[in-house]
Amino acid sequence: MNRRTQTIATVTAAVAALVVSMTTPTAAASAPAAGTSPPDINVAQVQSHLARLQAIAAQYGNNRVTGTNGYNASRDYIQSRLQSAGISVRQRICVPCVRSATYLTAEWPAPPPDAPEDRRVVVFGAHLDNDFGGPGINDNGSGAAVLLENALALAQADPAMAESVRFIWWPGTEQGFDGSKSYVQSLTASQRAAITAYYNIDAVGSTNAGYFVDGVSSPTAAPLRQYWNALNLYPEENIEGFGRSDNVPFREAGIPTSGYTTGTRGIKSSAQAAKWGGTANRPFDACHHSSCDTTTNINPTALDRAADGIFYTIWKTAVAW
Repeated sequence: MNRRTQTIATVTAAVAALVVSMTTPTAAASAPAAGTSPPDINVAQVQSHLARLQAIAAQYGNNRVTGTNGYNASRDYIQSRLQSAGISVRQRICVPCVRSATYLTAEWPAPPPDAPEDRRVVVFGAHLDNDFGGPGINDNGSGAAVLLENALALAQADPAMAESVRFIWWPGTEQGFDGSKSYVQSLTASQRAAITAYYNIDAVGSTNAGYFVDGVSSPTAAPLRQYWNALNLYPEENIEGFGRSDNVPFREAGIPTSGYTTGTRGIKSSAQAAKWGGTANRPFDACHHSSCDTTTNINPTALDRAADGIFYTIWKTAVAW
């Protein structure tokens, strides 16, 4: 994202304000005019969050499992960064979590005390927990760190907003979406109807990256699809991850959902390797749920593309253009 080349492509006529420049080794979205498109997300900042999450895991038994000190310290790190940026943050109790835990919801702009239940909001979420197999830096430190840096960048840009944006870091995902179930079940009918979309970010730095979008052909997925199409990546449906992450409770509640992943245990086909690069007949993430899922198990190009694609989606769905 910091080193640009001469290759520039326009996304589509509908999103002509976004100009995409291919970079070495990463890709970026360049804002042609102030206020019309999002600034770039600095992937080095995302990686700094990942380094902190790994240090926390190393301090607490090499994991960040829900309800453990590793999870709690990860939550507290994210909360401190959000609050230092002036972002409204709330800790909520995960009622059905197998291991007792609280989780974070953050909102931009901060909701007024008398905010109506039907105030429109778009939600972006990533699970913060992992399993006992390792520090969980791709799954799902990558999603949690991308979400954090997007929230910080949105607050710094401070654009005029058409809708509120809510960021959520989930607990209990590895135990069956306990956190997202708890959240969705806590909503009133008006609050559920006010959520225009939920976007899930789960494992977006895979070393042998694929490019997958949940419900790739749906209207909700359009900004995600458009962004990666502009990079000539042409994402595919997230078949491997269907029914396996925190978009499930939202979808079951009738809330439109989509999201990004770069794949985990699935095997990259020859056709996918030809389209996206990488190695055919190998997992997208060979370290999934393993001790080697560390900061060395991150593809910075894939991480950068996901971070920028999410910020573009925030801009398209919530910012007043």
